[in-house]
Amino acid sequence: MRKNALGGPTAPGSTKGARRSGPRHRARTWRTWLVASVAALSVAVSLGITGMMRDNASAAEPEGPRQENFGAALRYSLTHPTAIPAGTNDWSCEPTEAHPEPVVLVHGTVENRYAAWSALAPKLKDAGYCVYALNYGGKEGGAVQGMASMHKSAQQLADFVDKVRSETGAAKVDLVGHSQGGLMSRHYIKAYGGADKVDKLIALSPPNHGTTMGGMTYLANPISDLLTRTACPSCFEQMAGSEFLKALNGGGETKPDIAYTVISTTKDKVVTPYISTFLRPATNVINQRLQDYCGSEDTGHNDMGYSPSATRLVLNALNPGQTRQPAC
Repeated sequence: MRKNALGGPTAPGSTKGARRSGPRHRARTWRTWLVASVAALSVAVSLGITGMMRDNASAAEPEGPRQENFGAALRYSLTHPTAIPAGTNDWSCEPTEAHPEPVVLVHGTVENRYAAWSALAPKLKDAGYCVYALNYGGKEGGAVQGMASMHKSAQQLADFVDKVRSETGAAKVDLVGHSQGGLMSRHYIKAYGGADKVDKLIALSPPNHGTTMGGMTYLANPISDLLTRTACPSCFEQMAGSEFLKALNGGGETKPDIAYTVISTTKDKVVTPYISTFLRPATNVINQRLQDYCGSEDTGHNDMGYSPSATRLVLNALNPGQTRQPAC
């Protein structure tokens, strides 16, 4: 499998003296709009949308239908916020000799387990895995998740993994994370006891070295930073150059007894530059791009869990002894 060298983001050149109608002003406007939208969404949830959504749910964890894309899954989850992806959270599932590690699915920022995994989860179940998915980093019962600090979220993941191990009797689990889910899983491994409980970590478009959001994070202003820190602490932690990332990546990015696979797409417009997803080369690290296998692949950041080629690469990483080329 093809590996890619790590390349870090490069700050854009100075725009000192640019007029307010120039690119710098437009980027600042977009960044302020982005964080203000996140803040408004967070406030709306706290004012009662979560409760309204919870009333629409017929059970604590109703199983939702399979979906074809992230947009359809997200729309469904807004009115079914406690839904779980088909095939997940069967606490009577017993791991097999062929698949001894249960698979825990970890969603990304401002989404939820159903929106991220409604396509991939049932395919993993059909392949014979015991599959589990949690919501984290948001109000219990709410559709908007993944916004709390990753310190809090890593503890939630630690508790969930311990429950999965206890219920299944498995010594270790495999983690599959999308976006923040791949990054936060590394934080769990490093600082919350996961190093001895994880066999493999497979991450889809994780911001392992942060994101510039197309250059917007270099155009900081106090108001937008305050909104980000308050409404979505995890958003701030994922920005290129954050103190969180410096601490996480300091002293080594991986643990030697865990197999790491990063699956990225050159069409990523959320984690920019896309090469910041890659972990530093090591014998237990595989960095992959969808376009290395399917040159015409146009999957973007949000739909990574819905790409057939990405699904094939996930299955290959979970079971390296039976790999197949993605069908393009």
